[in-house]
Order: sequence, then structure tokens, then C-alpha cells
Amino acid sequence: MPQITYIQADGERHAVGADSGVSVMKAAISHGVPGIVAECGGSLMCATCHVYVDEAFADALPVPGDDEDEMLEVAASERRGSSRLSCQIEVTEELDGLVVHVPERQA
Repeated sequence: MPQITYIQADGERHAVGADSGVSVMKAAISHGVPGIVAECGGSLMCATCHVYVDEAFADALPVPGDDEDEMLEVAASERRGSSRLSCQIEVTEELDGLVVHVPERQA
């Protein structure tokens, strides 16, 4: 089971096991990780599951699609080169150890 670590803006860490095939957002919600609001439930209609992907995993992820790119433009926290919507990142065995940083605010 792949492990994902969510690092809060204050440095608090939440390491969770996630089933392959679920989104990084759904893994956060099912484990009660704070800061992942997910207002639209993963339907790519908001940016309240915004995360910053750790640089070590940047090349392991596909490039964001146009819809994700558009939603990241309206994210409540600063958009960075490592910004992604966690609903659009599918957990795979290759992402075992993934580290994402949760922005200070989502809405």
C-alpha cells in the first residue's frame, strides 16, 4: 500500500496508507487530513484540494490538463510550479512515499 505524507503549513505531518487507484484527495479525506477541503468531491470544479507536490516527485506525475490548469488559477493560496489539485493525482505503487504540502488556506 503506497504511503503519502501530507505536510501542513505549520510543519505538522500526516502519513497515511492509500489504496492504488484512489486520488490523493480521497486518501486525505478518508484519513481526516486537515486542510484538504474538497468542496466539489473531486469533480474538478474547485481548487480546494490544492497541494504543492514535493520536488522529488514532480517528474513522476503527468502534466496537469487544461481543466486542472484553469482551476489552479483560482486557488486561494499562491500558485507555484509544484501546484496540483490532489483530486487529479491517482495513487500508484510508483508514488509510494509521495510528499505533498498543504497550503495555508484553501477557500
